[in-house]
Amino acid sequence: MRPSGRAPEAPRPIILEPGVSRHAEGSCLARFGETRVLCAATVEERVPPFLRNTGRGWVTAEYGMLPRSTNTRTEREAARGRQSGRTQEIQRLIGRSLRAVTDLAALGERQIRLDCDVIEADGGTRTAAITGSYVALHQAMAKLVAAGELARLPLVDSVAAISCGIVDGEPVLDLDYAEDSRAETDANFVLTGTGGIVEIQATAEGAPFDEASFARMLALARAGIAELTRRQRAALGLG
Repeated sequence: MRPSGRAPEAPRPIILEPGVSRHAEGSCLARFGETRVLCAATVEERVPPFLRNTGRGWVTAEYGMLPRSTNTRTEREAARGRQSGRTQEIQRLIGRSLRAVTDLAALGERQIRLDCDVIEADGGTRTAAITGSYVALHQAMAKLVAAGELARLPLVDSVAAISCGIVDGEPVLDLDYAEDSRAETDANFVLTGTGGIVEIQATAEGAPFDEASFARMLALARAGIAELTRRQRAALGLG
């Protein structure tokens, strides 16, 4: 039995609450159990220097954890004067994941920036950030279409992410902190709504895992992503 009482294939309670920021062009509060991440999208009528005069747009992300998102206070990275390697790695992952489903040529020479702020952390903050950011990104793009600035949504698919792991020898879906801190294997799966693989991060924290265990985790992740995709569509009013 998992500490939470969940079955191996059961995710935590998941809520995607759109439109929580009245100023942002798109926003979503992603709740994966006790993990809460606020995702906000900002449309900027400019692109990074390497994309100027190319006709192509860009989607990028910034990620951060509030000082009391964990059980002890974490110093603000701004106070230290630099971002940690973990923060940089996560925000690059979020950006890559969103760009994988964006038609950057159709977006035109504008940038959409996703700010992902962890309010409460209980495992899976990066997966919640990716899943919620897609909802915020879709909202921001829909506003551009409604304003006549884009002819169509520059999205080719949806994207979501979920964690899997091997705990006490058993592959399980959507680890909370209690499981993540003692998992023999920890993995994050980023998949599109149609099942394409964007990125897989899998690490043996103890003994190496075999292909059968990986296949089981992938199957769990696919089922989890299918449910997240349904919830994204519902949050966006797409049925």
